Amino acid sequence: MVFAFTTTPFWVYYYFGTYHSELKQSPAYIVVLGGGGMPSQDGLIRTYYAAFTAKKFPDSKIIIALPGDAKDSTSAICLMKKEIVLRGVCPERILLEHNGTNTRSQALNIAGLNKHTILQQPVLLISLPEHMIRAIKTFEKAGFKNISGYPAFEKGIEANITFNDKKLGGNKLLVPEIGNRLQLRYQFWNHLKYELIITREVFGLAYYKLRGWV
Repeated sequence: MVFAFTTTPFWVYYYFGTYHSELKQSPAYIVVLGGGGMPSQDGLIRTYYAAFTAKKFPDSKIIIALPGDAKDSTSAICLMKKEIVLRGVCPERILLEHNGTNTRSQALNIAGLNKHTILQQPVLLISLPEHMIRAIKTFEKAGFKNISGYPAFEKGIEANITFNDKKLGGNKLLVPEIGNRLQLRYQFWNHLKYELIITREVFGLAYYKLRGWV
């Protein structure tokens, strides 16, 4: 709780997300590592960034990696594809990797799509910020030589969301005024969330390390 009042949790989260985020050349493949179902916060933000990068690099192929039935139009992986297409990406550019059930198996399956060439070509991974280190290291362990990451960071609203407690009325006895205290209203809770997310990811990295997957 003490750390949540500092900026440390954010900068650790930021470090995880920006690991190997420098892009030296246009990617031949954009790999979207699927998270939860569709629609979901995880799924929608990844498809948003997938469509954005697909338009930025029009010659790249897009690979969606998410377990599910590729023939069922209502499955999560097919809904992710539809969402990307709705955002203006040609469906012929999109490939589905629907057998892998974790990052390791997804990396191995994608490597097997065209092992003689894809391992040497530039690949851009799209995933949540906290997952980026493990994803990149896992793909490198699977034989990929040119991997970069594009973290799906959330973006805050740009409006001023402070308020005047006195103008809004209501009970005042023993209730502090917090209209101008954004750290207490939002930042503290966001940092607690970052701490939990990063702690879980550290355990995930440790497990992958022990298994020899990274």
